[in-house]
Amino acid sequence: MSRFAVIDTETTWGDAVMSIGIVIADADSYEPIEQRYYILTPFKSHGGMYTHALYAGGIKPDLECSREQAVADLRALLTDHAVSAIFAYNAAFDKRHLPELAHLAWYDIMKLAAYRQHNPKIPSHADCCKTGRLRRGYGVQSVYRMLSEEYAYCELHNAMTDALDELTIMKLLNHELNNYVKI
Repeated sequence: MSRFAVIDTETTWGDAVMSIGIVIADADSYEPIEQRYYILTPFKSHGGMYTHALYAGGIKPDLECSREQAVADLRALLTDHAVSAIFAYNAAFDKRHLPELAHLAWYDIMKLAAYRQHNPKIPSHADCCKTGRLRRGYGVQSVYRMLSEEYAYCELHNAMTDALDELTIMKLLNHELNNYVKI
């Protein structure tokens, strides 16, 4: 695999997808190659915990359209880049919300980021389970801060910026793609 995708979704109070952010990255460098941001209508108007972040920082969607149009464009993007693997933080959530992409291989970033044996930046005093998983503080924001040592970082909960942040987490973890857990 020469390229992979990192994806993030944000949902409404009714659990419908209102936005999707995706980054196509190079499998060797983990550098972004292309990115797309979709805001789904009419769901953007339904309200959700992170509705305020849909246009955070002046971010504009590549497409503001129906779910069907977004998924068609997303599938074409993945095909154009020969992407067969999608990575996401807590991938089960995003995979459940994007069943149209269930035919692809999905991998969970959190399954490495939250475990002491895979994340050397987890402090020795951190409260971990016997398996090595952090008991708390293993969300994107906490792990990003831990790995980058940028303690002022705040997750925006914008699907596009979150997908980019999750790619950064992968780069900072410095694991090969085949070390990630397939779900």
